[in-house]
Amino acid sequence: MSPALSWRNRWHYLQLMRLEKPIGTYLLLWPTWWALWLAAEGVPPLHLLLVFSAGVVLMRAAGCVINDYADRHWDGAVDRTKLRPLASGAVSGAEALQLFVLLLALSASLLVFLNWQTVLLSLVAVLLAAVYPFMKRYTHLPQVVLGAAFSWGMPMAFMAVQLQLPPLLWLLYLANLLWTVAYDTYYALVDRPDDVKVGIKSTAILFGRYALPIIALLQLCTLLLLTVVGYLAQLHWVYYLSLFGAAGCFLYQYRIARASHQGCFTAFLHNHYVGMLVFAGIALSYLLQG
Repeated sequence: MSPALSWRNRWHYLQLMRLEKPIGTYLLLWPTWWALWLAAEGVPPLHLLLVFSAGVVLMRAAGCVINDYADRHWDGAVDRTKLRPLASGAVSGAEALQLFVLLLALSASLLVFLNWQTVLLSLVAVLLAAVYPFMKRYTHLPQVVLGAAFSWGMPMAFMAVQLQLPPLLWLLYLANLLWTVAYDTYYALVDRPDDVKVGIKSTAILFGRYALPIIALLQLCTLLLLTVVGYLAQLHWVYYLSLFGAAGCFLYQYRIARASHQGCFTAFLHNHYVGMLVFAGIALSYLLQG
């Protein structure tokens, strides 16, 4: 990727990394912050907060690039994605792979600030990010792999802060995985007609006409697991108030998703507020208790 080419196509590279659409960064950042605050039982060390936040931005961008590379022969047949840089030919496959490697290298540079145990866990994060885009060819559960990938910052955060992976962490991990499957199924419902035509698999197709009730069930399980996490972490009552707010968000999402096809995409975007509410509940708990 020459400097001239990079400057000429800089907007297309930004699009390829989805930097103009930060919703995916938010959905990855909030749970990572949940874990950092819970692991530190309050505000985490500043260097860890900066490292993990930068890692979220870089790894989300890398995930978008490799996802579009994997889908470059299919995105052109889907209305919502046909103008993406790879599908439209604005960026070549080779350029996308170079950008992916560059983003991984920048992410790897952050590892020098972490202990070796966390560095080992980061290898799983890279593996999950790399294989997720290809899962939709072989299984109807790519959203589960995405949930595993989006949640892997949690064990890394606990290892970086506590040098251990306690049971509370895995309840938090499962809660976030189920939440991710729920909101990404909303996302997949938008593309379901086109995905069926081109042979892309998803939970939206697997769940069929029961998709919305199953999403609601996954969200309920998420709230129950987060309630147990709050109990084990001995969080302040304000945390449970934030979960009540998250439940209200889930009810709103269900209502708008039932109302229209476009409502499914709006419901997906709305999950940013769920992540923010849960984080606010955790952070305020330690602030009020401290």
